[in-house]
Amino acid sequence: MNQLLNIFKIVLFGIVEGITEWLPISSTGHMIILEEVLDVQKIFVGGKAFWDFFLVAIQLGAILAVIVCFFNKLNPLWGKSLEDSSRPKSKEEKRKIWILWAKVLIACLPAAIIGLLLDDWLDEMFYNSITVSITLILYGILFIVMELWNRKRNFQTLDVQELSFKTAFLIGCIQLLALIPGTSRSGVTILGAMLLLCSRDVACEFSFFLSIPVMFGASLLKGIKYILSAGTIASSDIFLLLIGSVVAFVVSMIIIKFLMSFIKKHDFKAFGVYRIILGILLLILFLTKVMSF
Repeated sequence: MNQLLNIFKIVLFGIVEGITEWLPISSTGHMIILEEVLDVQKIFVGGKAFWDFFLVAIQLGAILAVIVCFFNKLNPLWGKSLEDSSRPKSKEEKRKIWILWAKVLIACLPAAIIGLLLDDWLDEMFYNSITVSITLILYGILFIVMELWNRKRNFQTLDVQELSFKTAFLIGCIQLLALIPGTSRSGVTILGAMLLLCSRDVACEFSFFLSIPVMFGASLLKGIKYILSAGTIASSDIFLLLIGSVVAFVVSMIIIKFLMSFIKKHDFKAFGVYRIILGILLLILFLTKVMSF
């Protein structure tokens, strides 16, 4: 019975991860709530140390969803033409995809360097209730302001392959803000891309593509740190991690397709309002000590 309850808890975490990783609403804020309600750390043999690793490693399922959803668009080796699905990709199309990957890697450099150097310090300084609540509210306001401002602007980059190396690097620099918990990696990269006159769908797509090396790298870093400190990973913990990752993958597939469809007719103000409400709620819960973090 206990094992079934533990699996149920992990399934819930997988669902929340799959939803919040791609919508610009901060996965951290939602994970904090679930962690408080479900007291999930106790179900792992590795305790809190494995839980910290789990929160990052479960993202691997979400990353796989991006690869599957955009496989043809990201595959420079083979596949159908992006312009005419009745024929294979041309050499020029393959070349453009290689260039796109180069832009993604360049955009990842700032976070890779700073994140590697300051990962533990940033967690120690900013992984707290006040920071998460404030960043939820702040970026919620920024989404609303950005969308109101966008009414007077014309987007210049309408296709992700048109993104310049300079713009890609600047988005990568803006992504550094996501190292502060509660910011939302997808949220800040989407905001940054739109600030640099990328259309909403380009902003979303490039944010998705950036997640592949960034989240793989973060999972690898956390995994190495955990193994070096703990030595081994219990088979029961691996089993629960796999369940969470599979659920995150399935839910991510649904959410990615939903978001790409949603932004064709709507803007991001609704997500901004949601962030503000969630941030205020968390702040009240923390200040009244209903929740502790």
